[in-house]
Amino acid sequence: MTKAVRMMEENVSLCDVLIYVIDSRAVKSSINPVLNRFTLDKRVVYVFNKCDLVENDDLNRWIKEFEKEGKNTVKTCGTSSDCRDIAVAIKAVYKDVLDKYASKGVKKHIRAMICGIPNSGKSTIINSMRKKASAITGDKAGVTRGKQWLSLDSQIDLLDTPGTLWGKFDDQTVAKHLAFIGSISDDVLDSVELAIEFIKEGIENFSEKLSERYSVNTDSEPIEILESIALKRGLKVKGGEPDIERTAKTLIDDFRKGRLGKIMLEKV
Repeated sequence: MTKAVRMMEENVSLCDVLIYVIDSRAVKSSINPVLNRFTLDKRVVYVFNKCDLVENDDLNRWIKEFEKEGKNTVKTCGTSSDCRDIAVAIKAVYKDVLDKYASKGVKKHIRAMICGIPNSGKSTIINSMRKKASAITGDKAGVTRGKQWLSLDSQIDLLDTPGTLWGKFDDQTVAKHLAFIGSISDDVLDSVELAIEFIKEGIENFSEKLSERYSVNTDSEPIEILESIALKRGLKVKGGEPDIERTAKTLIDDFRKGRLGKIMLEKV
């Protein structure tokens, strides 16, 4: 992460516009305090990605909050193969400069940098905008390793950058939400502990989603709910006991893939 941030610091001065990708399921947690210093003197487009995984009304409340602060926003779903609004927004925030050059008969090229937390969907957005697989994608943190300059259209060049987190999470809720959405590598997490934390939050905020998906009693203890899901799904180890680890991974994957329905972890 330190290497990635250093690379971005070295290249941000070359860029005219910053594209800040946010996971709509965890808006607050998507804001990396390390990246915030890059936005101070740059024109920024905040892209709310994965908007298909949350309720539109919930997302619109966040967008209103951003726009109150004078921030430029775009809603998108990178996997929909239609992210044209982002290119429109890039040109809109840079319009005064483009017009100035156009008045002199010069077609100004825009250099943009895309940034965000790991697994926020940056590479998928780029591929959708270019209509071809130019950036490496994957449903896990840390797929993009280095920088890539890519041409979006005849006027916009884009610098792809690795997803970045910060060194210390003072807010444990932020840490959990980043883990839930896959921004922290699953390789360094305890899948059962993560699933239990997810169930705890689910009981409090979206118990009906758990009930509908798994036909479980959400008045039970989290570990009992996990065991119940395992037995109902036939996820067992030798001897007929519930396979807790496999079930934990299945639960988190169901959330990430939207199989539990539209869930926003952080509402305004």
